[in-house]
Amino acid sequence: MTPPRILRAVTSGRSVSLVVPMHNEEKNVGRLVALAMPALEEHAAEWEIVLVDDASTDATRALAEESARTEPRVRVFAHGKNRGLGGTLRTGFSAARHEWILYSDCDIPWDLAETGRLFRVAEVTGADFVSAYRHDRTGEGAIRSVYSFLYNGLVHAVFGISLRDVNFSCKLFRRALLDGLPLKSEGSFIDVELLARCVARGASVQQMGLDYFPRTRGVSTLSSPRVVVQILREMAALAPEIRAERRAPRP
Repeated sequence: MTPPRILRAVTSGRSVSLVVPMHNEEKNVGRLVALAMPALEEHAAEWEIVLVDDASTDATRALAEESARTEPRVRVFAHGKNRGLGGTLRTGFSAARHEWILYSDCDIPWDLAETGRLFRVAEVTGADFVSAYRHDRTGEGAIRSVYSFLYNGLVHAVFGISLRDVNFSCKLFRRALLDGLPLKSEGSFIDVELLARCVARGASVQQMGLDYFPRTRGVSTLSSPRVVVQILREMAALAPEIRAERRAPRP
């Protein structure tokens, strides 16, 4: 066990905003907050949890606001109409106040106790961005595994980004990377857009493998035909702009 004095020294320079997009997550939001608070307390000197409700039709917002009433470091933002994953994350990123932003889905697809390892990877390598990948994806089904394999290959071909799992909702990055970054995606293309624009501006990215926990509560729509079509449309619309930015001379 790490002595408390050493642990305080390690975490003293860390400040992080955990950004969590939510849509109809009433079965998950309470568990997420309960698990996130001790993990952040252990691995960062300053922290906050930014919960963004994307016009849920269940009790998600009410439960989130209940958590915020008992813990001032939990902050809740809500959309009046559904804006999709991209719009929800952009709201959360804009609201984040700390040096680092940590992004996770509400259904807890990875162990939040691994936050310390994410920080350690950034500190050891000097990376601006840590993008996690799933060790074992068999639990999410064959169709989503095939979609993911093809999508990661397409991202590599179009943007030159060679990452194992671009869409995994575990990313840690410096908030300063967002300064002047014109994120435009409203849907699930936001993960790639964020990575591609950061890389285009010279950010260093490091990968780290994590155990993956498939969703057991609520419904995922990531592999639905509608979502897939929206991803491809946004990629086609934004790819020329992002690639031009990568070719532009850096100051």
